Amino acid sequence: MTVTKSDTKELKNYINGQWVASSGSDTLEVPNPATGELLARVPISNKKDLDGAVKAANTAFQSWKNVPVPKRARVMYKFHYLLTENHEELARLIVQENGKAYKEAYGEIQRGIECVEFAAGAPTHLMGETLSNIAEEIDSEMFRYPLGVVGGITPFNFPMMVPLWMFPLAIVCGNTFVLKPSERTPILANRLGELLTEAGIPDGVFNIVHGAHDVVNGLLEHPDIKAISFVGSQPVAKYVYEQAAKEGKRVQALSGAKNHHVVMPDADMEKAVQNIISSTFGSAGQRCMACSAVVVVGDNDPFVDALRKKADELTIGNGMDEEVLLTPIIREAHRQKVLGYIEKGVDEGADLIRDGRREMADMKDGNFLGPTIFDHVTPDMTIAKEEIFAPVLSLLRAEDLDGGLEYLRKSRFGNGATLYTKDAAAVRKFREEADAGMLGINIGVPATMAFFPFSGWKDSFYGDLHVNGKDGINFYTRKKMITSRFEY
Repeated sequence: MTVTKSDTKELKNYINGQWVASSGSDTLEVPNPATGELLARVPISNKKDLDGAVKAANTAFQSWKNVPVPKRARVMYKFHYLLTENHEELARLIVQENGKAYKEAYGEIQRGIECVEFAAGAPTHLMGETLSNIAEEIDSEMFRYPLGVVGGITPFNFPMMVPLWMFPLAIVCGNTFVLKPSERTPILANRLGELLTEAGIPDGVFNIVHGAHDVVNGLLEHPDIKAISFVGSQPVAKYVYEQAAKEGKRVQALSGAKNHHVVMPDADMEKAVQNIISSTFGSAGQRCMACSAVVVVGDNDPFVDALRKKADELTIGNGMDEEVLLTPIIREAHRQKVLGYIEKGVDEGADLIRDGRREMADMKDGNFLGPTIFDHVTPDMTIAKEEIFAPVLSLLRAEDLDGGLEYLRKSRFGNGATLYTKDAAAVRKFREEADAGMLGINIGVPATMAFFPFSGWKDSFYGDLHVNGKDGINFYTRKKMITSRFEY
């Protein structure tokens, strides 16, 4: 399904096992961020389209919920096989519509496959609990049941992994699913629909509705949608949480981030620089686990010099080129917003020690921005407080680890943080006091595997149960308790 300039077409929604044209007439172009080449047009569907998908999902739920759990899991085994067989094709699709480097896209596919592996363990995950003789001749049992129709709203930056955080687990738990993928990266979502169909999913169990605000609001308001899973920017995540909760829905809304990496004087500086460069500038900084702020502890100008030198050596370009790390920003409109942040950083007094704007003149075809580094950033500056979602790094200075931990406490986000050190006492202090949900020690991207929850804190998450792991099982099921007395 590789879409080329000569094969440009309008994408369709996937409803009740059929590819259906949107009833609306509006579309958006889907360009390759590296070249500007038109890949496809995505429909901006309306609530009529969504209602059709929800109706199909609700009808399918009546039978799907009664399908034996091992049989549901077998669909995911087949889906897993098909994802593995098409690994390279899926990675190329991500590079084309998202722009990230092929190596990173390939890794994203693997992370998505791991989510399907976890979901395929449904017979074990969905086991209940029993206890005999809770009182005289009385036993108690707990069983898990699906919720019904679940909605998923996913972002552009991980068009493979994030949807696979959601629908495989929801479906094996007995729910049916309506996916609203990002209108910026819709091609990969449709390919997933094709592969899931090939894996044997019954009609109506999985549906895709492309669109924007109308589809999102429709999901939040529809009475037959029982739960919403969302990943996106902080303002939208808060809105999704508030609106869906007001409608009585279960919600998990993953939000923005400002991830701090604290570099201690005893750290392996070469490895710290490499990890930070990869974390900050990989995927063009467009990921919620990217390093966006480094706390330099002590007088460590050699580290700063090494970081800037390494940034100068980065290869910038199309993600299909093997040597490229830094790829384009998803859209020109977002690049312009990022340029505004750079100007704001200069105006507020930060020291721009590496200006990524200098590469823009030489790369006219795509939405490129070179690695950008500010030094001597203070916590009150805009670039220190807000998520920029771009290859822009802020360096803050601290006298000791306590000073670094204070920066984390002041941040309204709490997704991830990393400490670079060889000191076990510092590691323990960081583990106990760092105000974030996912911590790394000498690791650039401390993202969790599918069998653990992706556990952001503060304004990085709205809800109670996170995606993945046992939290994911609990989110997509409800418990029923049975207390019984049988005399003999």
